[in-house]
Amino acid sequence: MQLQKIKLFMYFPPEKTDKPITYRLVKDYDLMFNILQAQIQPNKKGRLMAELEGTAENIEKGLQYLKEQGVQYRIFNKNIIWHEEKCVHCGACTAVCPSRALSMDRNEWKLTFDHSKCLICELCVKTCPLNAMDVNIFL
Repeated sequence: MQLQKIKLFMYFPPEKTDKPITYRLVKDYDLMFNILQAQIQPNKKGRLMAELEGTAENIEKGLQYLKEQGVQYRIFNKNIIWHEEKCVHCGACTAVCPSRALSMDRNEWKLTFDHSKCLICELCVKTCPLNAMDVNIFL
């Protein structure tokens, strides 16, 4: 059984922000759930960026559950690519990276990139003076 991983934004209507919807994704659909960014308050619109990992069938069932609950979502169809061969490890991208996916190893003064933390905000792409950061779009 092969596991898949997707990143998605979920948009919660105000009346759903106090419901255990993400708990149900884990319990009922056997999905691993990693919160990457969240802005949720009771009785206000909520937004949650997360990774879901599980079988393709369970991910599909979980996404159907979100729809049934009135939670809109958008699956990411792109990721950030670091062209290390172009990089001079100046660290300019680390100043704009909100998730700290890009950081400097202070012992060796080399850039590191943790894809699992990346929010795909594309700020690093705009900031890099050597175009060492790029966006890959999946069709």
